[in-house]
Amino acid sequence: MTESRIKRLATTLMDATTDKDPLVQEQIYNALCYLGESEPEEILNSCDEYLRQHDKLAYPHRVIILKAMETVVKNNIALLDKSTAKVVIFLASNEMTKSKEVIRDWQQAASNVLVAVGQRFINKVMEEVLTKFQPGILPHYFVMQTFANLSVSNVFGMVPFLNSILGTMLPMLGMAKQDHMKSVFCYALQHFSESIQEYLANLDKAPDPTVRKDTFSNEIFSAYEVLFNSWLQHREAKLRLAVVEALGPMSYLMPSEKLEEQLPKLIPGILALYKKHTEAFYISKSLCQILEASVNIGSRSLDVQLDSLLGTLHPQICAPADPSVPLTVKSHTEVLRCFTVLACSFPDRVLAFLLPKLESSNERTRVGTLLIMRQIINSAASQMEIKKPFILSSMKLPLQDSNNKVKRAVVQVISAMAHHGYLEQPGGEAMMEFLVRQCALPSDAQPKKQPPDADDLASDSVQSISVNTLFLLSTTVDRMNNVLWPYLLEFVTPIQFTNALTPLCKSLMYLAMKKQEEGENSSLIRYDLNANLPSPYALTTRLLVVSSQPYVGDCRGTAALRLLNVLHYSVHPALDQLWSKKVPLLVEHIEENTEKSLSQKEWEEKLLLFLQETLAAVSDNTWICHFVTEMCRQLNSYNGFPLEKNFLYKCIGTTLGACASKDLVQKQLQELLETARYHEEAEREGLASCFGICAINHLEETLAKLEDFVRSDVFKKSVGLFSIFKDRSETEVEKIKSTLILCYGYVAAYAPKELVLSRIETDILKNIFQYFNTKDLTLKLCLIRSICMISQAIYNGVKCGDFIFSRKAELVAQMVEFIKAEPLEAMRTPVRQRAMITCTYLVILEPHLSDPDRTELIDTCLANVLALPPLEPTKERDENGGDALHKEMLYGDTISALKDLLKSLLQRNLTPHGLQDMFAHLGPWIKSNKEHERERAVEVSAALLDFYLSKLNVSTVIPFYNLGVLIALFSPRCSDSLASVRQHAVDCVYCLLYIQLCYEGFARDHRDEMVEGLKALKKGLEEPDFTILFHTCNNIAMVIGKRVPPDQLMSLLLAMFEGLADPDKNCSRAATVMINSLLKERGGVLQEKVPDIMSIIHSKLEEVDEEHIRKAAQQTVYILASQHKSVVVSSLLGSSLPFDSHACTMWRSLATEPTLTSQILEQLLEKVNRDVPYKESKCFLLGSGSERIATPLPLAATCALYEIMSAPESGAAVLGLYPPLFVTLLLRVSCTVGVQLPKNLQSRERRSSSHGPAPRSLHPCSCAVETLKVMLLRGGSEEVARAVGSAGGWELMASPERHHDGITVLARAMARHAGPRLPLIVKNLVPTLSSVFDSQRITTTAFFAELLNSNVVNDLILLETIMDNMTGRQKDACMLVRMLALRGLGNIASGSPEKVRKHGAKLLASMVNGMDDKDDPHNLVALEAMSSLSKLLDHVEDRDVQSMLLHIAIRIRPFFDSEQPDLRQSSIVLFGNLTKFSEGSCEVFFEQILNGLVTLLLHLQDPKPEVVKACKFALRMCGPSMGCEGLCDMFLNHLREDRSLHYGEFMNNVCKHLMQSYPEMLNRLILTNLFYFKSNWVDIRAAAPMFIGFLVLHVDEDHCQQVDLDQLISALNLLLKDPVPAVRVKVAETLGRLVRIL
Repeated sequence: MTESRIKRLATTLMDATTDKDPLVQEQIYNALCYLGESEPEEILNSCDEYLRQHDKLAYPHRVIILKAMETVVKNNIALLDKSTAKVVIFLASNEMTKSKEVIRDWQQAASNVLVAVGQRFINKVMEEVLTKFQPGILPHYFVMQTFANLSVSNVFGMVPFLNSILGTMLPMLGMAKQDHMKSVFCYALQHFSESIQEYLANLDKAPDPTVRKDTFSNEIFSAYEVLFNSWLQHREAKLRLAVVEALGPMSYLMPSEKLEEQLPKLIPGILALYKKHTEAFYISKSLCQILEASVNIGSRSLDVQLDSLLGTLHPQICAPADPSVPLTVKSHTEVLRCFTVLACSFPDRVLAFLLPKLESSNERTRVGTLLIMRQIINSAASQMEIKKPFILSSMKLPLQDSNNKVKRAVVQVISAMAHHGYLEQPGGEAMMEFLVRQCALPSDAQPKKQPPDADDLASDSVQSISVNTLFLLSTTVDRMNNVLWPYLLEFVTPIQFTNALTPLCKSLMYLAMKKQEEGENSSLIRYDLNANLPSPYALTTRLLVVSSQPYVGDCRGTAALRLLNVLHYSVHPALDQLWSKKVPLLVEHIEENTEKSLSQKEWEEKLLLFLQETLAAVSDNTWICHFVTEMCRQLNSYNGFPLEKNFLYKCIGTTLGACASKDLVQKQLQELLETARYHEEAEREGLASCFGICAINHLEETLAKLEDFVRSDVFKKSVGLFSIFKDRSETEVEKIKSTLILCYGYVAAYAPKELVLSRIETDILKNIFQYFNTKDLTLKLCLIRSICMISQAIYNGVKCGDFIFSRKAELVAQMVEFIKAEPLEAMRTPVRQRAMITCTYLVILEPHLSDPDRTELIDTCLANVLALPPLEPTKERDENGGDALHKEMLYGDTISALKDLLKSLLQRNLTPHGLQDMFAHLGPWIKSNKEHERERAVEVSAALLDFYLSKLNVSTVIPFYNLGVLIALFSPRCSDSLASVRQHAVDCVYCLLYIQLCYEGFARDHRDEMVEGLKALKKGLEEPDFTILFHTCNNIAMVIGKRVPPDQLMSLLLAMFEGLADPDKNCSRAATVMINSLLKERGGVLQEKVPDIMSIIHSKLEEVDEEHIRKAAQQTVYILASQHKSVVVSSLLGSSLPFDSHACTMWRSLATEPTLTSQILEQLLEKVNRDVPYKESKCFLLGSGSERIATPLPLAATCALYEIMSAPESGAAVLGLYPPLFVTLLLRVSCTVGVQLPKNLQSRERRSSSHGPAPRSLHPCSCAVETLKVMLLRGGSEEVARAVGSAGGWELMASPERHHDGITVLARAMARHAGPRLPLIVKNLVPTLSSVFDSQRITTTAFFAELLNSNVVNDLILLETIMDNMTGRQKDACMLVRMLALRGLGNIASGSPEKVRKHGAKLLASMVNGMDDKDDPHNLVALEAMSSLSKLLDHVEDRDVQSMLLHIAIRIRPFFDSEQPDLRQSSIVLFGNLTKFSEGSCEVFFEQILNGLVTLLLHLQDPKPEVVKACKFALRMCGPSMGCEGLCDMFLNHLREDRSLHYGEFMNNVCKHLMQSYPEMLNRLILTNLFYFKSNWVDIRAAAPMFIGFLVLHVDEDHCQQVDLDQLISALNLLLKDPVPAVRVKVAETLGRLVRIL
C-alpha cells in the first residue's frame, strides 16, 4: 500500500511536469528530489517506470524528471544497490540514445545521470554504454560526451577503460562525416588526455601504478594524425577550434620521437590558425601546451621554428586585449606564457627579436614588445641575469617616446626591472629619471574626450601609475634604497619636475627616515660622493617656496615641509630643535584647513616667521649670504609661477633683512632691480614687498638703492648705472615707474616709523611727485596705493598729531583729479575706490583741509559714485558670470570707501553744524527721482548718522537745532518705493532721535523704549504691502511725535508739508487722518445719515484702490459703529452676497474694540438662529425628489461672522462668547451639509468669480466650516483648528458621507486642547439630541461619542450625562445615530476605563443588542458593536462577560471570512479579547479556539494589513489557552506587531508544535484547510496546501492513519490545476512532503 502511494505521489508530480510555469517546474523538481531523499530507490524506479510508460511525453518534461533522477543519484550514491543502479543506467542509456538526432537538453540530462551513477558504478555504466559503442559503427554523439565527462569526474575509474575505448574509437574517426561528431571526438580526446595526465601525476594514489604514458602514446598519435592532417583543415571554424583544444593536451602523451618529427608541421599548422580565427584563446592555450611538451622532450626542432613562432606570437600581444571580452585577456596571458617558455630556452634569440621592435614606428608594436619584456624580466629572471646591460641600453629609445600607452608600458617595465636588480646597473638612473618625468606630467589638465577604444591614454593615467610605482619602489623594494637615495634629490629643485614634487618628497622622506633608522643621520647627504645634488640652500629655498601654495599638486605643502624637517641636519646642524618643533605645527595648520578656508596672507606670514626664526637659529652670516644668493638665483626659475615667485621675493626680503653684509644687501637689491620682469603685476608686487621687508633692517641701503634707480638711465636718456634698461619701450618704462613708486610705498609701510617719518617728504615724496602727470592705469593705481601706504605710515607713526604733513592738500587735490578723470557712464577700474581710501587717511592728518578743498572733495566723490548707472539685474549678471561678479564686488567696495571717507571728514567736525553741512551735500541725492541714486544716498546717510551717534560725546546740553529738518528729510522715505531705502530711512530716523536724546543729556548707552520700537518696525518695511507700510509709518510718526521737542515740532510739520507734493503717494498718506478726526468729534448726531455714509464709503472704496484710503475707511466705519451699531449691522447685512472685498473690509473694521465687537457678534448670532437654516424645494426635474435651499439671512450673518472673526482684534470678544458661538456654528455646519445656494445667488457667485477672484466660497456648508474654523482660531483654540486641519477634519465635515467623521476629529481636538470650554458646550448641545433634524442629532451624537474617548469628560463630571444620552439613542430611527451611540459607549473604555466596571452590565447589554440589530443590512451597527465590545472587555467584570461568552463567540465566528475587511478585523480582534474570559468555561471555549485556529493562521496571509495585525493579536491572546508552552512562546515572539513575519518558517514551527501537542487533531486541521482550497484570496489558497505540507512533515507515524490520503491527494491534484503559479508551486511542494505519511 505504501509503495503505491509513493508512486502515486511521484506520478502526480510527474504528470504536472507539463506545467508551463518555470517556478512550478522548479518546485516539481524539488518535490521529486525530496521524495527521493526519503525513498531514493522507490522514486528512481517510479521515474524509470513513468518514463517507460509515457513514451510519448515531450522531451522538455522528460528533462525535469531526468534532472531529479540525477540529483537523487548524486545525493544518495552510497545508498544505491546494484539493481537500482542497473535500472537507472539502462533507462538513462536508452533516453540518451533513443533519438538518433542530437536533442541537447534531453540527452545531456540523460548523460548527466550516467555520469552521476558512474561515480560509484563505473563498471556497470561502462558495461551498458559500451554496448552502444560497437566497433565499426559510429556511436551516438552523447555516448562520446559521456565517456569524456566520466573520464574527468572519475579519473581512476575511467583511465583503465581508455586504452580499449581508444582502440575502438580510432577506426571510427575516419567514419565521422558530420561536424558535430568530429567535435565530440575531439572533446573526448581532449578530456581523455587530461584525465591520463592527471592519472600519471597521481600514480601513488592510482589503483594501477604500472600505467605509463607509452600505454596510450601510439593511440593518441594515431588520433593526432587524423585530427591534424584531416580535420584541422576543415572549413568549419568551431571544428578547427575543437581540434586545437584537443591537440594541446594530446601533445604531452605523444611519443617523443613522433612529437619531434611532427613539430615542423604541427607548429606552423597551429600558427596558421591565428589568421583564420579572431578568437585566439584556444589556439594560444594549445600552442603553449605544445611548446611546453616540446621543451620537456628537449626538442631540437623548436630552434628552426623559433622565428616563425616569434613572428606570429608577437602581433597577438600587440593587438590590445578588450577587458569586456574575458577570452581576449586570457589569450594574452597564454601568449605571454609562450614567450616565457621560449625565453627560458632561447634567451639570446628572443631578445634579438624583441629589442629592435622597440624602435618600430607602430605604437602597438612598441607597447606589445614592452609587455613581453616585462613578462620575461619577471618570469625568466635567471636567463636574463647576464643580459641586464644589453636590455637597459636598448631602452633608450622607449624612454624618449611621447605616446602615453608606450610610456605606461615603460613604467611597468621599470617596475619589473626594479624588482630584479636592473636599476642598480649603469643606465638605471635614466630609467628613474623617466619615471620622475612621468610623475611630473600635468594631472589637472582636462584630457581630450576620446572614444573608449582610443589609441592614446589620458596623460593623467600615466602620471597616476608613475606616482604609484615610484612610491612602491621607495617603500617596498629594499634593494632600491641605495639607487633612489640620495639620487631623487636631484629632481627636487629643477622647475620642470614641479608636478612630481609631492610623490618625490613622500618617497624621499620615507627613504631618509629609513637611512636615519640605520644610523646615517649626520651623513644623510654625502656631497663628497654626489656632486650633482642640490645644495642645502637650494633645497631649503625650493621646499619653502612650494609650501607657499600648500594644496597645489596633491597637497605638496605637507610633503615638502615634512621632507624639509627630515633633512634639517643636512641643511644646518643648528636647526634640529627649532624645526622639529615648528614644522609639525605648520603641517598641522595645513591639515586643519582646506584650500577654501586657508587664509593665504596668514599662511605666508607663518612661513616668513618660520624663515626668520630659522635665520636667527643659524646666526651665521656666511651661510645666510649663500642662502640669499641661492634664492636670487632661483628667481628666474619661477617665471610662469607668479604666486610662488611673489612669495620668493618676500623670502629674499626677509633673508636680506637678516644679512649683516650691507654690501651684499645693496648688490642683491641692484640685481633684483636689473632682472625683474616689470610687465607682470605679481612680480611688481613681489619686488616692492621685498624692498619693504628689507627696509625693516636696512632702510638706508634700501632708500639709497631706490635713489640710484630714480637717477638711472631708465628715466633719462643719458647712460647711467642701470644701462641694462636703455632699450625699454615707453610702456615698459611706465611699468618700471609703477614698481619704483610701489617700492617707496612698501618701504614707508614696513620701515621703522621712528626712522621713516623724517624721510617721507625729503626722500620718498620728492621722487613720487614727478610721476603724477600720467594716463597709465597701472601707474595711477600704484601712485594711489603708495600715497595710501605713506598716509597710513604717518597716521600709525604719530597718533598725537604733531606731524604736519605740508603736502597733504596737494595730494588730496591729485586724488580728486584722478577721481574726476574716471568716466561717469561705468565703473571699470578701482581708481575711485583706491583714491577715496587714500583720501580717508589723508584727511585725518594735519593740517585741516580748507573749506573749498573739502567741498570739492565731497561733491566730486558723491557725483562720481552716486550717479553711476545701476548694476545689471541679477539674471543678466548670472549670464555674464565672473565679470559681473567682479563689477558687483568693485561697486560694493567703492560705496564702502565713500562711506569711510565721509566719516573721516565728519570726524573733523562732529557738531550739528557739521552734520547739517554734510547733508547739504547729500540732500539733493536723497530726493533724487532716480531710484539707484536715492538708494545709495540714503544708505550712505544711514552709515554717517550711525557713525555720528557712535562718536558723539556731549559735555554740555545744547540744542540739536536741525533735528526737525533732518527727520523731515528721511521720514517720508520710510514709505519709499524701494525697500532698501525704507529700511535705511528708519535707521536714519532712529539715529537722529538718539542724537537728540544725547543732546538732551542722556548717556549714549541709554535705551529709549519708544525709539527702540523703530527697530522692530523695520520688519514691516521689507515687503511693499501698503497696509503694513502705512501701519508702520503711522507708528514711526507716533514715535517721532512723542520724541521731537516742542520747539522743533513746527519746523518738522512745515517740512513734512513740503513732502505732500512727493509724487510717491505713500509719502502723502497722513492727510487722510483728518476725516476720522472730525467724525470722532461730531459723529454722534449722524444716525440717520449712517446708511448713506456707509454707502458712500463703499462706493469710494470701489473707485479708489489706494491703501491709505482703505485704512481711513475702516477707521471711519469703526467710529460710526461705536455710535450706531444696529444701523451699521443692518446696513452691512443688506450688502449683496457674496460680500465683495470692500464690504469685507468694512465688516472687519468692527473688530477693533472688544465691547463693541461682542455686541455685534451677539446680534449676528441671533440672526443666524432666528430663521430656519434651509427650505425644502421640490425638484421637478428629478421626479418627486426635493433639494434643500439655504435661507438668505442666516447665510449673510454667517458670512459676516467670518469677516469679523477673521480680524485678529476680535479675539477678546470671541473668547467671551465662545460656547454660544461654537454651538451655533457647529449646528450651522450640520444643517448646511448638502444644502444648496438659492438660484439667484448661484448665478451671482459665478459672475463674481468670473470678474476676479471671489473672497471666499459662498456655498453654505463651506462658509459655515470656514466660519467655525476662524472662530476657533480667534477664540484661542489654534491647536484645535490645527489638529482638525492636519487630520483633514474640515473637508470631512463638509462631506455628506463623512460628516460624522469630521465631527469626531473636532471633538477629539476639543477634548485634548479646549477641555475647560466643554461643560457649557455640552449643556447647550444636549437639547439638540431631540432635534427634528437628523443631521443635528448625528452631529451631536458624533461629538458626544468622541468626547467619551477622553478622560476630560470624567474630570469635568460630564460622563454620566453623556453616557445616558448615548444609551437613549440606541432606539433612534437613524441607523447612523445608533452606530455612533455604540461607538461612544465603547469609547468609555479608553476615555474613562475606571468607570466601565461600574456600568459594565449596562454597556455589555448595549453591545449585544447592537450585534443583534435587525435593521442593519450592511452589518455596520454589528461592526461597531464588536469593535466597541473589544475595547470594553479589558475593563468589565468577568462574571458579566462569562454569562454571554459563548453567545458572542458563536455570533462573531462567521465574520472571520467576511468579504468586508472591517468585519474580519473587528471580529478577530474581539475573539482575541474574549479569550481572557475563558477560564470559567475553559473546555467549551478551547473548542472555539480550535475551530478558529486554522482560519486565524491562514489569515496571517490576508491581503489587508489590518486583518493580519488582528490575527497576530488574536493568536497571541489564544496562545496561553492552548496548553502548549512552545506554541504560546512562538505566538508571543513571532507575532509581535512591530516584527515582520517569515510566514513559511513560522508555519513550519507552528505545525511542529501542533503535531507534538495535538497529533489527534491532524485530520481535523487538514479538513479545515481543504475548505480554503476554494478561497478567493490567492495567498490564502497558497497557504492552505503549505499548512498541510508542514503538518504531515511533523506528524508521528502513529497518527498518520487518521488522514484520508485519497481525499487529500485528490484535492491537491485538483488544486495543482489552479490558474496561479504561486499556488501550484505550494501544492507541488506539499505533494513531495506527503511521503512522510504514506
